[in-house]
Amino acid sequence: MQVYPNRLVEQLRKGLQPFYLIFGDEPQQKLESISLLRQAAQQAGFDERHSLVVDSGFQWSQLLDACQSLSLFSARQMVELELPTGKPGAEGAKLLTSLAESPNPDVLLVIHGGRIGKDVQSGKWFKTLDKQGAYIPCAPLEGRALTTWVADRVRSSGLQSDPQLVKLLCDYCEGNLLAARQEIDKLALLFPGGQVGIEQAEKAMLDQSRFNVFQLVDVLLAGDADKAVKILYRLENEGVEPTVVCWALVREWQTLYALKFAQQQGTPLNSLWNQYRIWSSRQGLYQAALQRLSMQHLEQLQVKLSAFDQAIKQTAVPRPYVELCHLCLLFMPMDLAAMELDYL
Repeated sequence: MQVYPNRLVEQLRKGLQPFYLIFGDEPQQKLESISLLRQAAQQAGFDERHSLVVDSGFQWSQLLDACQSLSLFSARQMVELELPTGKPGAEGAKLLTSLAESPNPDVLLVIHGGRIGKDVQSGKWFKTLDKQGAYIPCAPLEGRALTTWVADRVRSSGLQSDPQLVKLLCDYCEGNLLAARQEIDKLALLFPGGQVGIEQAEKAMLDQSRFNVFQLVDVLLAGDADKAVKILYRLENEGVEPTVVCWALVREWQTLYALKFAQQQGTPLNSLWNQYRIWSSRQGLYQAALQRLSMQHLEQLQVKLSAFDQAIKQTAVPRPYVELCHLCLLFMPMDLAAMELDYL
């Protein structure tokens, strides 16, 4: 059973499951989910908690002992198992499957770790635990989901949920919910009455938004120039190598060019998604980009990307992120084709 973090409280009201799987690369949602489970477990009489980490010195017998041993202090126990890689190996998979097939009503097992792929989710151990319990995926929030999350936290902190304040928090903390939580708590302490103006909030807050090159690519496909510039600024501040950004731009250009060429040959896009591994969640982004970008735009972009790629490998670019901004704006497309770059 899959339960999203924002639905966990509702699910817990119906009762605890014997197993919970919490995986993802968004730490704040993971921390909140684990905290909610601890509270619910304590209310249900699971008064003792064991925490285990699957590292180089871990033995799977430790988990078996934790799940089978009787406690002198509590009849019910909560066992938390951190699985950093999401892969328990053959021995661990066998033990987890066995535990899932014979759930102990006096043991609550919570397994958590980083982001996992379909290979892990299709494993027998994972599917068996999921069937008997709940899987809570914790992925980064964007768009409406991020706005809803921030607005909920603002209200629960006692601050007035002003749309401008919510937008400011989203802009300053996008991709970093831990920072958003900290900024909201800080504002609640600074303004205990709940009333905070936008100028006051701006002075009190730090821009702690975080992004990666894959988010940049999605923004370029969507044609959002302002967001693209902001992401580039953050990537530069975080020390991301320009070659990494260039690699992402070149790869995306190759996909767009191939799709555009196939379109011109009369091939429908629906028959190309699987070939280029473009999942349904991103197909709309590619359709929007292909409508904006002509073959001429893509050919001009190829020339610029090729020149930058060659120059950056020869360390001949004095201001790489300025040039990367130029290249990103060509994905909009903006009329910059005639603008010479520093290294041409």
